[in-house]
Amino acid sequence: GYSIHNQSWPKWDEDLAKDEEITLVVQVNGKLRDRIVVPASITEDEAKNTALNRQRVKSYIEGKEVLKTIYVPGRLVNLVVR
Repeated sequence: GYSIHNQSWPKWDEDLAKDEEITLVVQVNGKLRDRIVVPASITEDEAKNTALNRQRVKSYIEGKEVLKTIYVPGRLVNLVVR
């Protein structure tokens, strides 16, 4: 008859373990200004553009020059402005 003791152990599937969406922190001059939920496969350019186009972020960088953009994949976008 059927018994769970006779069944094989489940196989690990890396694709099922991956997150489909991640939350990126958006900082302006090192201070937390927003969080954005994006696909896990997002590129650096897409992440930067998404952050720059957020209304909450725009209010902090309005009229200022973005000197540098720091991107840490899967974690954060930091905009250095003056």
